Amino acid sequence: MAEEKGFFKRLFSGLSKTRDNIVSGMDSIFNGFSKIDEEFYEELEEVLIMGDLGVQATYDILDDLREKVKTQHIKEPAACRQILIDSIKEQMDVGETAYEFEDKTSVVMVVGVNGVGKTTTIGKLAGKLRAQNKKVILAAADTFRAAAGEQLKEWANRAQAELIGGQEGSDPASVVYDAVAAAKARHADVLLCDTAGRLHNKKNLMEELKKINRIVDREYPEAFRETLVVLDATTGQNALQQAREFKEVADISGIILTKMDGTAKGGIAVAIQSELGIPVKYIGVGETIDDLQKFNADTFVDALFASTDRESETDNEEI
Repeated sequence: MAEEKGFFKRLFSGLSKTRDNIVSGMDSIFNGFSKIDEEFYEELEEVLIMGDLGVQATYDILDDLREKVKTQHIKEPAACRQILIDSIKEQMDVGETAYEFEDKTSVVMVVGVNGVGKTTTIGKLAGKLRAQNKKVILAAADTFRAAAGEQLKEWANRAQAELIGGQEGSDPASVVYDAVAAAKARHADVLLCDTAGRLHNKKNLMEELKKINRIVDREYPEAFRETLVVLDATTGQNALQQAREFKEVADISGIILTKMDGTAKGGIAVAIQSELGIPVKYIGVGETIDDLQKFNADTFVDALFASTDRESETDNEEI
């Protein structure tokens, strides 16, 4: 519980730029308008779209708001704030987010373009699983990126996980083949595969992922499968586009959003879950292992719209 409160505090603080970008603009509309009219909705639309909530999600949220204003006979703009917050939560609802791979013998493929924090995220995930006493093996199958293997080796040492790697430029599928053999022989709980994410050459990427998947299907049919895409929240709409493109080439089961601290584009989490229906499973708000946490949409929206009073409450509770 203390860890959750501590994370809420980090999340609250990490979302400060996004809050300034979205919430302050919204609040000035709620407090600045004397009546709910078309101009009021247009101003809200602009703030939400500029806040990276995505065009479709924004339209859906505002349609819901209009409907509720009508049926509940709301006249005061300020009374719309909580309704809007609830609508955002509803838009983000993708059902129960499952983390089955934690409790089963699993192969977790992690994809993402260079620079999004993919290798670091895999290291943090390995550390979290090791903290649950899971036996973890890492496969350094992103063999086209110089230093990816070295970086993963550093994280493997830190997380006390075993690393299976290949030479730079070697066939990623062969690395995964060796890693699967090692995972089976050593009765690993989770095999985490760092795979390439060269989206600019989608055909090659698709073929590579197909080849890797065929090997896992053939050699390790009993393993539970998970494919996570790592996205950099600071890139806003680009992250949403990357998620769409990865969805075309792989069976994506979840998203990890990194670099949420220090970005004004945190609203992208709303757009991703609302428009793609793929759950954000983890969120990163800093450099340490504890700064990667399971994502909860309601908690995220609460932290985004929370006042400083709520944060000071968590301060008092933690003492």
